[in-house]
Amino acid sequence: MTDNKVTFASTNSYSQALYELGNESGSLNEIENQASGMLKLISLNVELKNFIKNPTNKIEQQTAAFDLISDKLNFNKLLKKFLSFVISKRRLFFIEKIIEDFLDACSKNRGEIKADLSSSKELNEKEILKIKDELASNFEANIKLNYKYDPSLIGGLIIKVESTMIDTSIKSKLKQLETKMVEA
Repeated sequence: MTDNKVTFASTNSYSQALYELGNESGSLNEIENQASGMLKLISLNVELKNFIKNPTNKIEQQTAAFDLISDKLNFNKLLKKFLSFVISKRRLFFIEKIIEDFLDACSKNRGEIKADLSSSKELNEKEILKIKDELASNFEANIKLNYKYDPSLIGGLIIKVESTMIDTSIKSKLKQLETKMVEA
């Protein structure tokens, strides 16, 4: 359990360092956009994700790969140096968590609250914006909404904002019914 605390503390240290460096240099928004794009790239590319998680890759291989990615995507010089530093410290396998923590820090410092929305049907932009506006009104804060289409919910939706969860899905109602039937 102690190892997990050390891991989370170190990833937070890296993400906080990136935030502070980006803020001091005046390029925080640019770095945030590029880091977000990199996170999407990692999540969409299984080969890249496996490369990052593979502990047998040498530092030189990792540096060469991320230099190429940084050049192709025209990353900010500070972000490129930061990635090289993370690689040199053999922490590349934490990069997704580091970037997520960095993006969370950026959101929090803008006063945004993170919310997750899962829906059983595909919602259009107008519907998503309406839900986002309603949440912003209820929580009296800017909302950063992550939307996910999840047909396994059968019907309804699930909204998570901080420690509050609203679950109107049929899947959840069926589970509750099943539990009551088993208990009876």
